[in-house]
Amino acid sequence: MTTFLQFLVYGVQLGSVYALLALGYSMVYGIVRMINMAHGDFLMIGALSAIFIAMGFSGFMVDGRYPFYIVLAIILSAMILTGLLGVLVEKIAYKPLRDRPRMSSLITAVGVSMFLQNFPRALPFIGPQPRPFPQLFPLIQFRLGGVVVTSTQIILIVVSIILMISLDAIVQKTKFGAQIRAVSFDKDASLLMGIDTNRVISYTFLIGAVLAAASGIFYASIYPQVDVYMGSWLGTKSFIAAVIGGIGSIRGAILGGFILGITEILATSINSNLGYGIGFVILIVILLIKPAGILGKTEIDKV
Repeated sequence: MTTFLQFLVYGVQLGSVYALLALGYSMVYGIVRMINMAHGDFLMIGALSAIFIAMGFSGFMVDGRYPFYIVLAIILSAMILTGLLGVLVEKIAYKPLRDRPRMSSLITAVGVSMFLQNFPRALPFIGPQPRPFPQLFPLIQFRLGGVVVTSTQIILIVVSIILMISLDAIVQKTKFGAQIRAVSFDKDASLLMGIDTNRVISYTFLIGAVLAAASGIFYASIYPQVDVYMGSWLGTKSFIAAVIGGIGSIRGAILGGFILGITEILATSINSNLGYGIGFVILIVILLIKPAGILGKTEIDKV
């Protein structure tokens, strides 16, 4: 039982990362019906940004550690920079193709993903080699019975849940959230009602990229190594999580992320090769039972 609870902690930890990243996939798909294949790379950009921002703040370290307010500044700065990059990508690469066939946007997204992965490799101050991630949080171990939980895990899980609840509250209970839901339901009708759809879409990309950066920082804090390709495979898994929960659904993305994270850790504990493939097995089973995902809604296209 103790072993299962320990694996459950690891699963919730990984599920938090998947859920934060899956939220971006769901939000973008829900509002512009587009699969942003480059979204996972914002995770990598967020982690890389945090590394260089932390290097800039190295003079503020006390006894080899960053003060709390510096850690907060590093994380927020990396999230904001990544969010602005997400808006820039939407303006340059996706907005001109918004009314074109979806295949055009999908191919463009693949191209953007390849650019975001390979451009940093060409920069001499980044390069192709993995970079160590600085220790932003003090590492303290807590033992609850036989289960060991670190301070980093607690911070990751708690902050991730706060971000998820906050996003859900914004979408469900604010005027801006109502605009997001309106544009998601009918973009043309929303425009006729006076909603600035371009602004809403840009903010959606901003929020998605900010959450992706947070997931990258948290993931790198647990596994302290950043690689330019890390967003590719983590993005694939998070996309699977979004589809499992019901792509286009905020709560579905959160549910799918935790389901995938927990099952992956439990499967890996049985066989390391089983961990990666279990997500695809769950995806196939869910789509056979409920094609729209667990919390997704089946759409009917009018002819």
